[in-house]
Amino acid sequence: MDKSTHALELRGVQKRFGSIYANKSVDLCVSHGSIHGVVGENGAGKSTLMHGITGFYPIDGGEIRVNGKLHVFKSTKDSLAAGIGMVHQHFMLVESLSVLENIVLGVERGFLLKQGLKHARSEITQIIKNYGLEVPLDTKVSELGVGIQQRVEILKALYRGADILILDEPTAVLTPLEVEDLFKFLRNLKHQGKTILLVTHKLKEIMAVTDEVTVMKQGEVVLNVKTSQTSASQLAECMVGRPVLLNIKRTAGNRGEKILRLDQVSLRDSDGVNRLSEVSLDLYAGEIVGVAGVAGNGQSELLGVLSGLDSPSEGKVLCRDKTLSNWIDITHDKNGPSLRRKLGISHVPEDRLKFGVVASMTAEDNIRLGYHGRTKSDSLFTNPDRITEICQSLMNQWDIRPVMPKQPLESFSGGNQQKLVMAREMNAAPRVLLIGQPTRGVDIGAIEIIHKRLLELRDVGVAILLVSVELEEILSLADRILVMNAGRITGEVSSSEASEQGLGLLMAGIAKEGKGDPQ
Repeated sequence: MDKSTHALELRGVQKRFGSIYANKSVDLCVSHGSIHGVVGENGAGKSTLMHGITGFYPIDGGEIRVNGKLHVFKSTKDSLAAGIGMVHQHFMLVESLSVLENIVLGVERGFLLKQGLKHARSEITQIIKNYGLEVPLDTKVSELGVGIQQRVEILKALYRGADILILDEPTAVLTPLEVEDLFKFLRNLKHQGKTILLVTHKLKEIMAVTDEVTVMKQGEVVLNVKTSQTSASQLAECMVGRPVLLNIKRTAGNRGEKILRLDQVSLRDSDGVNRLSEVSLDLYAGEIVGVAGVAGNGQSELLGVLSGLDSPSEGKVLCRDKTLSNWIDITHDKNGPSLRRKLGISHVPEDRLKFGVVASMTAEDNIRLGYHGRTKSDSLFTNPDRITEICQSLMNQWDIRPVMPKQPLESFSGGNQQKLVMAREMNAAPRVLLIGQPTRGVDIGAIEIIHKRLLELRDVGVAILLVSVELEEILSLADRILVMNAGRITGEVSSSEASEQGLGLLMAGIAKEGKGDPQ
């Protein structure tokens, strides 16, 4: 291998979908043994470019060279043979199989599976030793946390011979501690000669771990620079085309009436395990309540119970009517979320693909989801032209690209799908907004928009419950912060008294904070 060449070089790479250029004359050089960041707004062409590099999409023009050698990738098998592996944001693992079985799946050796697994175990154990990537080979994937599952995906790529690793939004579902562990591991890979492409929207992480960074906008490269010679604010401005506020200045909220109450709620799963244990909380108009915690400690179940997706085993969920004169018991309502919508409760789910959209439907049909039962006098739901017009307006307001209401939602990037769900729920004039991971997978410009609009909703009297794994996000938005551990609320602090370190201790169950009276 000629060390004077780059590990990966793209020259004039193009990719079209119909008349739309997703990638236009992209030039990119990635040095051997480096961590190279790729950033850009949602719809900038990052994922399309990575799919071209890995053979998932055939490129329409240009060249891809690996270690100086020209390649034409017609499939992911071709790119893997050239030493390129990709770890996707949504893991490609079979949960019912063991770690070992997942790693060898599709590349089994020999006619006898048992013999192939024995040989693979020896080879994988050596890879684990070489790179310090500890995973339990005989444990089922379904029993592993998200951070360990990600290690399995990386191990899969290394076992298949990848020298160039592409990681797509690798920290989107990780805790701060898992992010630190991942970065230590990536640095270790770099020091052992591996080349890494890190695709992310988190500029703080780009600045912390990469050697070089490429900025894409509207399918083209607009900046390529050594990370040490740039700043987060410069990258953000290149991405969005204007100065971006990386930290929103939050003023104190003006709390009003109590709107929603959870009273001693417990939730048991099908195995009888408590996912929520005697959880009580109150939501007030004009206040953002942040919920922090390591993923899997009851935050998702809390949103499920409040939104009507789950029915609690014990306790009550109460909501005041629109006149504020009566409390309505919505604990076990047979209509689930529909009554909540009538009471003005909107919900942005953590998993948009599972609970928030129908990917095969058009953007304009998804804009109506959950609200299609409104009266016939509402032209949003009866007049096709008006439906398209309103969807187009929302897409422009939220910078959802492309502005094509009749296009299937599955053809939009994940960040643009997220913005569409946000636009739908926040445009419904809610009294209560339940929101899970609002900025997961969205770019820096969209984060600024989302944060501003959450504060605007708060200031007009909306009660907001915000669940996020991003402590920085909770600290910058919440008036009050609840911490969950093992299905319980283990602490409550005001934003003025909160710190990342203190919240981290509460999240780990190491410290306990007396629950203040929010009267």
